[in-house]
Amino acid sequence: MFKGVYTAIVTPFSGGHLDEAALSQFIDWQIQEGVHGIVAAGTTGEAPTLSDEEYKRLLSITVSVAAKRVPVIAGTGSNSTQKTIETTLLAKELGADAALVVAPYYNKPTQQGLKLHFEAVAKFCNFPVVVYNVPGRCGVDIDIHTMAALSRVPNIVGVKDATADLGLPVLTRGVCGSNFSLLSGENGTFGAFLAQGGDGGILVTSNVVPRAMRAVYDAWVDKDIEKFANLNLILAPLHKALFSEPNPIPIKYAVSKIGKCKNELRLPLCPASTAVCEKVDTALDIVSKAGYV
Repeated sequence: MFKGVYTAIVTPFSGGHLDEAALSQFIDWQIQEGVHGIVAAGTTGEAPTLSDEEYKRLLSITVSVAAKRVPVIAGTGSNSTQKTIETTLLAKELGADAALVVAPYYNKPTQQGLKLHFEAVAKFCNFPVVVYNVPGRCGVDIDIHTMAALSRVPNIVGVKDATADLGLPVLTRGVCGSNFSLLSGENGTFGAFLAQGGDGGILVTSNVVPRAMRAVYDAWVDKDIEKFANLNLILAPLHKALFSEPNPIPIKYAVSKIGKCKNELRLPLCPASTAVCEKVDTALDIVSKAGYV
């Protein structure tokens, strides 16, 4: 099972190109700061804007720098089952430890279509798959009955739940069993997700404060409820600020503020507005005063 804090990393760019040096340094820093794993080429990594060659380089560098110190999960999903299979096989070949496969977007498949899609990827690739349920971006929600069926498919090992439904983790655990990883995809409710039976999260906020997010997880595991509550209070403004414009716009700015990459995105995304930058600055200052930046 995957447990703990997995950072869905930003993809550093410089002059329109993949910034390989910044990427390597960023991954190494994340691991030194205590994250449990790295997720590359996801939404936060601007995966839809990467060329095939850039995707290969991104994943190759991530696997190489991680050097088996932590697991690497590769974003491989698309709205084409065949394309998803091809990308998942590539991730497997490049040395990733698992694939994060988003529900097919735009097509709006039925629940049966969703089930067949994930089954095909898991069975054909013979590779661990984490299902990514994010209805706000995909326009389709994987219901609890479909998730239960998927949990019984060999190689489907967990779910990144970005539904923001805090009643769902308990229900999912009930139908999927104890060996199915429940990972939060909602940063602001990460603590509550753990309290509802979650195993960890694939997170955005940990790009900029990995040690703080690891501390939230550790406090919960150690049953230090006072520390757990205090950390959630400190981090709440940052979670909110980082999603005040579509991800990864604010987090790219935040990571640039701590000197880990340039504030460079690819169209159709553009840099954060002045108002959003001010919100991020204020929130980072709160976390900094608490000793986590």
